Amino acid sequence: MPRTGNRGPGSQVQKRNQTPSKPLTSIRKQPQQKAVAQPEPGGTAAAKRQEALPAAAARASGRPGGTSKSSLQPQPKLQSLLRSSDYDKNRQQGAQQGWKSSVHRYVGLYNQAETDQHASVLTDYVTDRDHCDRLRHRLERLRERDLLRGALPAGSETKAELVRVNESATEVSVMVRLHIKRRMEQSGRYYIEERSEYERLWLGLSGGAWEVLRVEPIIAERRPRYGTSIDNWMTVDDYSEPDGQFSSPSTPYLNYDLIPQFKHRPSGIRYRRDLAAAYADRWWNEGNPSYELFEVNCTHYVSQCLFAGNAPMNYTGKRETGWWYKGRNKGSEWWSYSWAVSNALTNYLTAARTSGLRAEVVRSADELQLGDVITYDWNGDHRFQHSTIVTAFDSQGMPLVNANTVASRHRYWDYRDSYAWTEQTKYRFFHINDLL
Repeated sequence: MPRTGNRGPGSQVQKRNQTPSKPLTSIRKQPQQKAVAQPEPGGTAAAKRQEALPAAAARASGRPGGTSKSSLQPQPKLQSLLRSSDYDKNRQQGAQQGWKSSVHRYVGLYNQAETDQHASVLTDYVTDRDHCDRLRHRLERLRERDLLRGALPAGSETKAELVRVNESATEVSVMVRLHIKRRMEQSGRYYIEERSEYERLWLGLSGGAWEVLRVEPIIAERRPRYGTSIDNWMTVDDYSEPDGQFSSPSTPYLNYDLIPQFKHRPSGIRYRRDLAAAYADRWWNEGNPSYELFEVNCTHYVSQCLFAGNAPMNYTGKRETGWWYKGRNKGSEWWSYSWAVSNALTNYLTAARTSGLRAEVVRSADELQLGDVITYDWNGDHRFQHSTIVTAFDSQGMPLVNANTVASRHRYWDYRDSYAWTEQTKYRFFHINDLL
């Protein structure tokens, strides 16, 4: 099957430049180098209390002439910042280290483990045996997979952002947001893959030094819960913000499918794969303020990408049917399950229909094109919990995908590098019809 859209790292759709709301800790490591980052001139350890400013960006519209009143999404408050220049391993030897220095060292070792694809450099530092086993198994899967596909890490960068801190004289718990960027080499060509994920760290003071006692990754891809009476939907807890706050209501865009004079549209609308991929790259690491933002946001994000690619909504007004979004109605959710829940989207795309958003189930990932969709069943129980969209290809023609919740850009499609992945994981590959 011929594929549509540009291929390879030299022709991937580029995301608009974005400026992070606050500077992040940056740990860089090049292959075959093990030097610790040197302090900047005049750099000193500093704890800065400040709030992250919401990122304000214009909505990338999937409809010509669409208008919206954008609102700002609240970002997690930074209770503390770390700079890479704050940590000097040699200077700290023999001195009582603050807990921030220990977190900083953890991030540096995490980055080294990602680059080397070996866990020992970090597991020798962390005392949590359960997490050490979890990390070791993940990196073993990652190393084995990349060797089989002929891909080698050519460097990595990990940035850390402290989201929430609870501290006492001898104990500290920290929620940290890790942004991992890996440069991959395959067949003489390079591409960048990125992901952002959360971890909770517990540290304790022992013998004058802070130790990382426990690590708990937030495995957000596995978060959706299913009720017994209403299949594959989630509770309020499933789309709250990571710090326990709810996102503020957003103003929905103009939805032409809900306006009577636009109801009778011509059939055979071409699916714009390039626009879907461009939207995916624009909003992979933040929420479009024209939509609600859930903590479990993966399918909501994929639906937005499909809509940006000209996929027409199927508005029924009933949450259990159709594929549609209209924002909120008097504080209540007003969108279909298929728009925001992976299992419901899987069922919707699998069903046969003669118009609107349609897809063909294909047997393997190499049959997918730009703008196609993959859904993930981690437990092999036919309950799909995660959704991604194809946004690029590696040098062997295999899909690289974008996702939200655990924000990911140009990540290899099989997700064996995720803590959510299990030996029972099953995939559903959807090729979106060219004419909708």
